Amino acid sequence: MELTWWGTAGFRVSTKGKVFLIDPFLSRNAKARPTQYMNPAETREGELIFLSHGHFDHMMDVPVIADTTGATVFCSGDAAYLLQQHGLSASRIHEVINDGYSLEFQGIKAEAFFSEHVVFDRKLILNTLWQSRFSVLKYWKLWKDYPKGQVLSWRFSVEKKIIHFFGSAGSPAEEMERLASHPTDVLLVPLQGHSDICNIALEYVHVMQPKIVIPHHHDDFFPPVSSAVDIKPFVEGVKRECPNTEVKVLELNETVLI
Repeated sequence: MELTWWGTAGFRVSTKGKVFLIDPFLSRNAKARPTQYMNPAETREGELIFLSHGHFDHMMDVPVIADTTGATVFCSGDAAYLLQQHGLSASRIHEVINDGYSLEFQGIKAEAFFSEHVVFDRKLILNTLWQSRFSVLKYWKLWKDYPKGQVLSWRFSVEKKIIHFFGSAGSPAEEMERLASHPTDVLLVPLQGHSDICNIALEYVHVMQPKIVIPHHHDDFFPPVSSAVDIKPFVEGVKRECPNTEVKVLELNETVLI
């Protein structure tokens, strides 16, 4: 099985000739670092697309990618409504209406769990406003047009391995503990949206005890809305406090074998 990080929270998973996508977002602006040379309209693979929530940096490219690849999109009802508002046919969308929803597709099992979005804290908001000299406010329409709605995390059973993906790190303790009752081979955890995000992400590793953790969403994908996150405290924390978990930090568009 191959797993490729597309930047932000986006992943491509390839297994035995089948490809599925998670939160694919490629439309970075000109100031984004690193630069993404891939174009959503040029995406040719992806039979299924799984969405965590409706924010623009998770969902905006999905209508174009789904139309190009012919993919079926699995998402919450809130995101389904947004996708239709942005031009995707309802026939291409499958709504997740209950916590614990599951589906199987040619040897792949996917399960969706209701989750929570990380809360943008006061320190992060003030720093973003100050560093951007308030220019971030001109992008307010992106947040207005793409509200998060119900957040989902996704568990994938592929080639006898379990991948658990979180698109945002707002899970309460009881949610993580419930999900931790099922062993996790690969944890995909986001590091964005809070000034203490490294410790927040580290708690996911503490509770879920994965064999491998891959941090994502730490890149500067859409300045000034975003900024690069220094994930060294997270990496060092995992190595120090969770020695049985391997940390894999991927470069943009890097592929690893799982």
